[in-house]
Amino acid sequence: MRKIIIGVMGPGEKATAKDLQNAYELGKLIAQQQWILLTGGRNVGVMDAASKGAKSTNGLVIGILPDDSQKGISLSVDIAIFTDMGNARNNINVLSSDLVIACGMGAGTASEIALALKANKQVILLSDDVESKVFFQKMSPNNIYVVDGVEKAIATAQTILK
Repeated sequence: MRKIIIGVMGPGEKATAKDLQNAYELGKLIAQQQWILLTGGRNVGVMDAASKGAKSTNGLVIGILPDDSQKGISLSVDIAIFTDMGNARNNINVLSSDLVIACGMGAGTASEIALALKANKQVILLSDDVESKVFFQKMSPNNIYVVDGVEKAIATAQTILK
């Protein structure tokens, strides 16, 4: 039976302290559900924090990397997939995930959300950015779930996956 893969997407260098805390907790709870975590694989921002959270409870972490270099990989990534595709790898991130949790907001995160919605994927949005919530809910009201906490994100994921 194929394992469930949860993509956690969010800002890299511009992640806020709250984004990092939420991402760490998301990674931890994803691993506790025995789901596989998929991130952008780098050692910065939401990607690294979620990966560290998953590893703290012995979870499995896949990193879809934008280049072909070992440099800059999160030390918490178990399986590194080198794409040499830059931001085009965002489509691989969302298509390889059973659902996407967007933690925080940035241009890359917005592109991943849009690609997920275009692919008819379910997206859980955990962000304080009011404009983003409104924009994405208008874009795809049936595939966007806005939550205000990590526990609600996991509970929503459980409901979606049933």
